[in-house]
Amino acid sequence: MAKQTGDSYDGSQIQVLEGLEPVRKRPGMYIGSTGYDGVHHLIKEIADNSIDEAIAGHATRVDVRILDDGGITISDDGRGIPVDKHPKTGLSTLETVLTVLHAGGKFGGGGYKVSSGLHGVGSSVVNALSTKLIAEVVNKGELYRIEFERGASTAPLKKIGKTDRPTGTVITFYPDPTIFKETVDFDYKWVVNYLRHQAYLTKGIYTGVVDDRTGDRQAFYFEGGIQSYVKHLNIGKDILSDAPFYVEKQVDDSMVEIAVQYNDSFIETVKPFANNVLTPDGGTHLVGFRSALTRVINDYARKSGLLKEKEENLSGDDIREGLTAIILVKLPDPQFEGQTKNKLGNPEVRRYVEQVMNEYFAYYLDENPDIAKKVVSKALLAARARKAARAARDNVLRKGALDGMGLPGKLWDCSSKSPDNSEIYIVEGNSAAGSAKEGRDNKTQAILPLRGKVLNTERARLDKMFANKEIVAMIQAFGVGIGDTFDVSGLRYHKIIIMTDADVDGSHIATLLLTFFFRYMKEVVEGGYVYLAKPPLFSINKGQKKQYVYDEPALDEALNAIITDRKTRGVAIDENEDRTKQAGVTVSRFKGLGEMDAEQLWETTMNPENRVLIKVGVEDAEQADAIFTKLMGDDVSLRKSFIQAEAKNAKLEELDI
Repeated sequence: MAKQTGDSYDGSQIQVLEGLEPVRKRPGMYIGSTGYDGVHHLIKEIADNSIDEAIAGHATRVDVRILDDGGITISDDGRGIPVDKHPKTGLSTLETVLTVLHAGGKFGGGGYKVSSGLHGVGSSVVNALSTKLIAEVVNKGELYRIEFERGASTAPLKKIGKTDRPTGTVITFYPDPTIFKETVDFDYKWVVNYLRHQAYLTKGIYTGVVDDRTGDRQAFYFEGGIQSYVKHLNIGKDILSDAPFYVEKQVDDSMVEIAVQYNDSFIETVKPFANNVLTPDGGTHLVGFRSALTRVINDYARKSGLLKEKEENLSGDDIREGLTAIILVKLPDPQFEGQTKNKLGNPEVRRYVEQVMNEYFAYYLDENPDIAKKVVSKALLAARARKAARAARDNVLRKGALDGMGLPGKLWDCSSKSPDNSEIYIVEGNSAAGSAKEGRDNKTQAILPLRGKVLNTERARLDKMFANKEIVAMIQAFGVGIGDTFDVSGLRYHKIIIMTDADVDGSHIATLLLTFFFRYMKEVVEGGYVYLAKPPLFSINKGQKKQYVYDEPALDEALNAIITDRKTRGVAIDENEDRTKQAGVTVSRFKGLGEMDAEQLWETTMNPENRVLIKVGVEDAEQADAIFTKLMGDDVSLRKSFIQAEAKNAKLEELDI
């Protein structure tokens, strides 16, 4: 490529952004996105400051009010942002915090010993990305107020007068629709979930939300803190001890707080936090916890004779089966890996957590031998099942099913070798599978028929799963492995489409399949690769023309449109006749996919230009875990009450499990 000449390039072309201009120019650099997540991240930036006041012992409550004019107010009863003149900027400290990037009390100046905010950019970023922000501070009974538009103050700080509240901060802001073009509407459920978590993680704090748009309100207060959190996560599960193990211990300049309770499931649920920030990728605190837990339980098993001298130690995976735990560390200088704070990097924290667990969990087992025996016995069962699963997997491997070369014999694969352009339909029933095979686009669409009962994997270990032909066929077809061999990068299809009948039996099969994905292939769901096909429920027929509709409301709407059109054209309509006769059509209801021929199935459910697919996502893993426990667990009463309560709210436009 020839080098272009003639265009001048000098200092005048270098743009210097001042104040909060960089935030408005590149908002994604500061809040991650300008969609739904970004709008709600603004709430977190302000509310986290209030939570930090509570962590520091200066606040007892955080309140959120969603306003009916599009704004939101976040208030606390903390010390209040200082209003005195800042020595460096010459502005009031309140205005400095709201207009200067990296200005805050979290950089070692003594404002906070620990905080969830790492970079101290939160308040000023929210100000920059809001059409209007109003800050009110109560300091020694005096109320101060300042207002901003898109980050610039519209008037200097004013003292309004006396107030009954001794101290506190109130921030009201309105997200800028020119920045957040997708939405500026606040999600009440998101706020509820956020405040519930913060109340769990900061014991003794009151959090509450009021939605002026609907009148909905909710409040949280947990004296037990993370002990209450663990109990909440274990709702619907059979627990091995009534009360969780709990310890809170100061180590050097940091605090370690841990709650542990086992249940009889096969799933590990461990949530590590650093200064109230969830670290989903773990870090040094999680490494220390796991190391100590494995060591302490193996030592106890040896000492008590539950683990024989010639037996190998229990593995960490065996010991963590059925474990529910919260690890919360509070430290003055958290070192997170990356802006997203997904992983804690402080090396000293591993030693702190190990020290606390080694001492206090060992005491707990010694003082509660009945509980200790249940935990060790469960781990021993898990170890035996793991060995059985390995033997079953090796047996399958010997038959060539999981070696990455052989594919299940009943799979009708597509010719494309590119995962981006390949999709697989999981189809229940021989008739439907035959129509799907005949009607598909064989370049990009693979068909995997299910010809047997799908295993309920909520209550099954890997050894049982390897004995189930349908489960093995899916593992084999997807190419990602399972258990310790799972690797999402091997996924052969970037659309896995569950296609079942639109009836109770079809919904049950779909739920069984989703349970398998959520419990054993969660990264496939999180990657956005799993979909539900939505077949039509009705066909409106007039001569050779057919119109397909997907539910009863859509049928009513379509018939109304046809009747209105006929009236407009002057056709005489007898209002006493059946509505299908008024419309001059016949309506057929599909009992299942097997009733459709190949052409109909392609036209309605498989043609990318016409089909309706519902992407399955995990918006709140805790909520999803609870739903699958209720739907697929052993407690019939929980399942019944959930279905009765939620049936009226079910909708097919989206599925966020």
